[in-house]
Amino acid sequence: MNVIELFCNQAKANKRKIVLPETEDPRIFAATLEIVKQDIAHIILVGSRGKIISQLNNEQVASAITIYDPMVDQQLTDELSALLYARRKEKGMTFAQAKETILSKYHYYGALLVEKGLADGMVCGADCTTGETIRALIHCVGIKPGSSLVSSFFIMKTQNQDLGQDGVLFFADCAVNPNPDATQLANIATDTAVSYRQLMNSEPLVAMLSFSTYGSAKSPLVDKVTQALKIARENAPELKIDGELQLDAAIVPKIGQKKAPNSAIAGKANCLIFPDLQAGNIGYKLAERIGNATAIGPILQGCNKPINDLSRGCSVEDIVYVTAITALQVV
Repeated sequence: MNVIELFCNQAKANKRKIVLPETEDPRIFAATLEIVKQDIAHIILVGSRGKIISQLNNEQVASAITIYDPMVDQQLTDELSALLYARRKEKGMTFAQAKETILSKYHYYGALLVEKGLADGMVCGADCTTGETIRALIHCVGIKPGSSLVSSFFIMKTQNQDLGQDGVLFFADCAVNPNPDATQLANIATDTAVSYRQLMNSEPLVAMLSFSTYGSAKSPLVDKVTQALKIARENAPELKIDGELQLDAAIVPKIGQKKAPNSAIAGKANCLIFPDLQAGNIGYKLAERIGNATAIGPILQGCNKPINDLSRGCSVEDIVYVTAITALQVV
C-alpha cells in the first residue's frame, strides 16, 4: 500500500468535516464526488445551494454533504462576520467590512467555519493564491501556541525504499518562508517533526541541512543552521535532530557513517529541513523531476486548526489527497 492509500484509509476510519469553499471551480465538484464515493471525509461546500446541487448533478452525493449558502443562511453569516470583526477590529476592520469580506471571499467564510467548529479543516487554493489562503488562515484561525509562523512541508515518495520510511521523506520549508532566521528555522524543524509523527505514526529523525557537515565549512549561512539546531534542541529536547548535515550525510548510511560517525540521525533522516526557500524549492523539484519522486503538498503547518493550500494547477486527485491529509491533521 502506498502512502496516499494509507492516508485515505486512515481518514476513512475517523471521518472529519472538511470545507471546500471554492465552488466556482468544477474540479471541486469532481473531487467532492470522489471523496464521498471513497468515504474519506464529510464535505462542506460554500455558495449558492441551488447552483451547487445543480453542479453536483447527483442527488445521493448532495444528500451526503453540507452546504452553507452565505446569502440565505443570514444568521450564520452574521455570526461569522461578528467573529471576523472581533478578531480584526484592532486592525481597523469594521463589522460591515467583515461581512463584505466573507460574502465576497468564500475562503474566509470557510476558514471561519473551521474557527467556529462547524468544520474540522479547510482545503483551498484551486482559485486562491497561496498568499490569500495564508492570510485567511492567520486572520481567522491564527497560529498555534508554541509556533511563531506558518510553514510548509512536502511529502516526497521516492522510488528508493531505503530512504526515509519506505521511501517517504518530508521536505521543509519548500513553499512559504523565503529566508527564515535561526529561530524560525528551528520552529520549522520542530513543527515538521510533529507533522511527521502525526501523519506517519513513527518517530521523526530530523536533519538540519547545509553545505557543511559538523563544521567542515565556515560561513554565516552555516552558523544560522547550527544556531537553529541549538534552539530546536532547547525547545524540544525529546526530538531526535542533528546538524548541520550535508544532504548525502543525512540520507546515505555509508556517507553518514563516514562524515558524522557519532550522529544518531546521519544516514537515516526522514525529515529534511532546508536552510531557506531557494534551497528547499529547488531541492524538492530536483527530487521530483530528476529523481522521479512524487511530491505531495505543500501541506501547511503551524496553524491553530488545519487549513491547507492547493496549487491553482491542481488536479482532482490532488484535492482528494490533500483533503485526506487535512483530515489527519485534526487533533
